[in-house]
Amino acid sequence: MKELLSLLAGLWIVFAAPDLLAEEPVAVSGLSELTPDASPLPALDSGDAKPAPTLDAHEVPPPVTVLTPAPDSLWERVRNGFALPEIDSPLVARHEAWFLNHPDYFQRMIERSRLYLYFIVEEIDKRNMPMEVALLPMIESAYNPVAFSRARAVGIWQFMPSTGKRYGLKQNWWYDGRRDVMAATRAALDYLEKLHSEFHDWQLALAAYNWGENGVARAIAQNRAKRKPTSYEYLRMPRETRNYLPKLQAIRNIITKPDQLSFPLEDIPNQPYFTTVSTPEHIDMQIAAQLAEMSVDAFRSLNPAHTRPVIMANGSRTLLLPIDKAGIFSANLKDYDQPLVSWQTYTPKKNESADSVAAKFGISLVRLREINGINRHVPVRPGRSLLVPMNEDVEDSNLEETWNSPEFQAPEDLYASRVVYRVRNGDSLYSIALRHRVTVAALKEWNHLSGNALRTGQRLTIFSRPRLARR
Repeated sequence: MKELLSLLAGLWIVFAAPDLLAEEPVAVSGLSELTPDASPLPALDSGDAKPAPTLDAHEVPPPVTVLTPAPDSLWERVRNGFALPEIDSPLVARHEAWFLNHPDYFQRMIERSRLYLYFIVEEIDKRNMPMEVALLPMIESAYNPVAFSRARAVGIWQFMPSTGKRYGLKQNWWYDGRRDVMAATRAALDYLEKLHSEFHDWQLALAAYNWGENGVARAIAQNRAKRKPTSYEYLRMPRETRNYLPKLQAIRNIITKPDQLSFPLEDIPNQPYFTTVSTPEHIDMQIAAQLAEMSVDAFRSLNPAHTRPVIMANGSRTLLLPIDKAGIFSANLKDYDQPLVSWQTYTPKKNESADSVAAKFGISLVRLREINGINRHVPVRPGRSLLVPMNEDVEDSNLEETWNSPEFQAPEDLYASRVVYRVRNGDSLYSIALRHRVTVAALKEWNHLSGNALRTGQRLTIFSRPRLARR
């Protein structure tokens, strides 16, 4: 092969570029020195091959594209994509020290990210976004797909209900798209792209993701009115937002120099971890995990959007499985000859207590409340349909019949404890939020407030988190 390439190079020099040879001989590896009056080279024994097209004497041959092999390590790929400017703030060092002094927390966060990081990096690459965005779920949720905040934000990207709906994330009793890793990631990147197109700056876009675009826009307008710079470092913003980007840079610094950690940052293969499979009908989460030969916890970690013990095909037929489990699931599903669903809905009769319903279907009251998302301080309302296990008296599940019931279409209210607060003289949103252990952003969201102004006597709706069993 080397000899063939050398001969072709010599042909081009002799016949395509005679003016290059006019002044002095050109040494070509593998051939004797050639001069304009050199003897013609013998024809190559190439069968029926056609001669290469000649080039004009001044025509430059096309460049050879050299493909850089993709790195084997996903962390290396992430580091190669970092693009945000450095933030000159002591907050960076403060957050970096906190993470390094809490290695257990940082390690759990890294372990959770291993399942989802490749997919997120791929999506960021497709959009040519800064790779720091792949670290954003670390400060939003510590990469916990079922994380929820006092402000009712849910999932690894911490979408509020209204923002999630605006970006196409369905939310009902059975399924919460804010927990769906694929759907929520695409929605978050859509939102970030929209913010970047509005502010033309990734730092401002990220600040707006935390604070809201209206807050950033107001801060910019205030600086313009005072003829001050409008870049990120010059804006007045809430403490949480002021710490947001330094915290992100602190994580970036640690990922860039992982030797600072007290534990090894293990490589993540630069290849997909999961793939999608379809289920033709409703299926118990436990049975789906069994067919994939996985534990229920491992199965749920990839499918956290399905919030009930039964996965309704009406909402989403797509399940995520590790690549090495997809074929196993499909083969086992094909051979499975038992019912795929062991749940039904039941409407308690008048004066039938929650305790008696639980006993009737052989589960504990705690489990009944957990399955149905009922706060232990809230009584089971008469006439409300409940999800319960099928018993021996029932041949087929009635889930299909109850799918369109309004009770099962409304999202689960994780913040069922609701109070109405009357604003007093001297109150501010910050003091009220502090008193009720919620955020200012949550107060604004719940009460549709665009600014911080309050009036004495104004009524504010405040939700607090019920004490549900952790899943």
